[in-house]
Amino acid sequence: MRTALLRKYTPLLPPALILLLFFAIPMGMMVGLSFQPKGASGASLANYERFFNDDFTLIGLGRTVLMSGLVAICVTVMGYPVAYFLARSRSPWRAVVFALAIAPELAGVVLRTYGWLIILEDHGFINNALVGLGLISEPLPLAKNMFGVVIGLTHVILPFGILSLLTSLQGVDPNLEKSAQILGASRLSVIRHILVPLTIPGIVSSMLLAFTMSASAYATPAILGGAGFKVLATMVYEQVLFYIDWSFAAVMANVLLVMMLIVAFIGSRLEMRLHKKLQF
Repeated sequence: MRTALLRKYTPLLPPALILLLFFAIPMGMMVGLSFQPKGASGASLANYERFFNDDFTLIGLGRTVLMSGLVAICVTVMGYPVAYFLARSRSPWRAVVFALAIAPELAGVVLRTYGWLIILEDHGFINNALVGLGLISEPLPLAKNMFGVVIGLTHVILPFGILSLLTSLQGVDPNLEKSAQILGASRLSVIRHILVPLTIPGIVSSMLLAFTMSASAYATPAILGGAGFKVLATMVYEQVLFYIDWSFAAVMANVLLVMMLIVAFIGSRLEMRLHKKLQF
C-alpha cells in the first residue's frame, strides 16, 4: 500500500520542491519583511497603515486596477473576433492570421513598447501625420498617460487573450451555429445566445490573464506612462532601488498579490454562477 502511494506521488516531488524553494519560501520571506519597520526591529502593522493612509499609494492602487481592467476588456473584445476566425476558418489565410496574432511575442516587451512610444509621442508618427494633414494644430496627448499605457499593454498581452479564447471557441460545435441559422436566427443572435454563453470560460480566462499580466507589468507603464504615471509595479521598483525601503516595497507587492487573488476569485465565482445558469 505504501509502495503504491509512493509511486503515485513520487513524480510530484520535483515540481513541489521547486515551488517550495522558488515560490513559497520567498513569498513567506516577503510577507515577513512587510511587517518589519524600516530601521527598527520587531513586527508591526506600521507599513500597512502607511500604505492605506497615504493618498499617493492609494491613487497608485486605483490606477493599477483601472489600467488592468481596461486592458482586460480591450484584449478580450479585440481578441474574440480573431480567435473566432482562427477557430472556424479553413482559408489559407488562417495560417497568416495566426502568425500575425502571435508575432508580437517574437520581439521583446521593451522593444515593442519603445515602438509604440515612437508612434504615440508628441512628435511621433500619428501626431506628425495629423498635423501635416492639417487636421490638428497641436499634438494630441497620446503618450505619457493612461491611453498610451493601455494601448501598449493591449498589444503585449493580446496574443495570450487570443490563444485563451481560441481554445474555448474550438470546444463549441459549429453545427450549433448552423442549426440556429437554419431555424432563422440572425448572426448577431447566434453570437449573443450561443457563442458568448458557451465560451464564458474562455472570456473569463482571457480577462483574468490580461488583468493579472497588466497589474504586474513594469516596462510598459514605465516607458509609455512616463515619470508621472505611477502604478504599484513601478512604485515597488522605486522603493527598492531609490528609497531602499524593502519593507514598504514588500507591502506594495503583497497588496498587489492579494488584489490579483481577489480578482481571480471573483472571476472564478462569476464563471461558476454563469455556468450554472446555462445548465437550467
